[in-house]
Amino acid sequence: ILIYIISYNGNGNHHKAVKGIVCLAKQKSCRQRWNIRPSEMSINTLNPIRAIVDGMKLTPNPEKPMIALSIGDPTVFGNLPTDDKVLQAMKDAIDSNKYNGYAPSVGYQKSREVVANFYSCTEAPLEAEDVLLTSGCSQAIDLAITVLCNPGDNILVPCPGFSLYKTLAVSLGIQVKLYTLLPEKSWEIDLQHMESLIDDRTTCLIVNNPSNPCGSVYSKEHLQNILSVASKHCVPILADEIYGDMVFPGCTYQSMASLSSDVPILACGGLAKRWLVPGWRLGWILIHDKNQIFGKEIRQGLVKLSQRILGACTIVQGAIESILNDTPQEFYHRTISFLESNSEICFSELSTVPGLTPVMPSGAMYLMVGIEMEHFPEFQNDVQFTERLVTEQSVFCLPATAFEYPNYFRIVVTVPEEMMVEACTRIREFCQRHYRTCSQDSNELDQ
Repeated sequence: ILIYIISYNGNGNHHKAVKGIVCLAKQKSCRQRWNIRPSEMSINTLNPIRAIVDGMKLTPNPEKPMIALSIGDPTVFGNLPTDDKVLQAMKDAIDSNKYNGYAPSVGYQKSREVVANFYSCTEAPLEAEDVLLTSGCSQAIDLAITVLCNPGDNILVPCPGFSLYKTLAVSLGIQVKLYTLLPEKSWEIDLQHMESLIDDRTTCLIVNNPSNPCGSVYSKEHLQNILSVASKHCVPILADEIYGDMVFPGCTYQSMASLSSDVPILACGGLAKRWLVPGWRLGWILIHDKNQIFGKEIRQGLVKLSQRILGACTIVQGAIESILNDTPQEFYHRTISFLESNSEICFSELSTVPGLTPVMPSGAMYLMVGIEMEHFPEFQNDVQFTERLVTEQSVFCLPATAFEYPNYFRIVVTVPEEMMVEACTRIREFCQRHYRTCSQDSNELDQ
């Protein structure tokens, strides 16, 4: 709109044209009807597990009680309670009346110091400023991806791997490139394949160790090889270490940061798994940046992103010092012993089932089982296989298509031992009923 401002002086009129906008107070809305649409981000948000499970026809056998081996929540059956010291820490935090208000978005300074001291080591020292407290490890992963990537960038994600990585990335317009894990090598990364995926828009490499869904624990040498690839191509690492230290005897867990000389790392963790309290929603990001490659910008970006919500639960923050420092070692040992025992039972039982190939885990709380689909011609894929397993035997295992790794299924080994044994017995019966040898297939075709 062109506005004319007319000025007067003794010599006559002078016209001056000025561009501007006329605001009409009573301007009518141009909308003639309601047209409310969901955002592009909401449309692009998809959880593969929910998409697959919600589409399955899950009707258990009414003659057999349901055994759910699909949910990665150690509290479901009540057989793995957290330690009394952990509960008392929460009670004391509540009774103190100190933690009922807002905390800084990155967490209380004292709570950040506690986490920094707990995870600091000579090879990877931490201070409070290197720690951001989050609403669970999931938010930590969300912040880490968001601060490192722009729409059009790509990230490298393990396959099979935790589905949340893709859910978060795709919703933000970030491309996901899946690198392969090798079951014959206890789910080590195919380093050659991973490196082949890197290009000039690769802004983050996600490494999950110990692994969900595989239960693998990487050796020091393998972690060093991963770091070498990241260093060569100058790609930062998001280390999902929510299952850190949950490893079976004979294996050693090492954080990626403790082995890195130059690769900057955002390590994500939390209380959920090791302390068996996933509903308490306390996680963290540990910023490891020895050579100041992240610099101030990434740190400031994380702080700004944390301000979108006001951080982690303040009550749990108030209890964190006692939780980390006073939980007895026996509690950790007891949990690990149970998970290892159940894993051994499951692996031993299913190893002798024709058509199945379980892979023994070394930590976390999961076991992956391969299905030799050629011996189960009734089923087209792992989704149909696990669907029918529910229908006939009331045992629900998560099809690994949910992790974009077909013809496997994942078992959660946190159920009570007697349920683990019963589930394996039912899986055996199911497979014996549907298993076909190649000769049987040929004979049936001939007939």
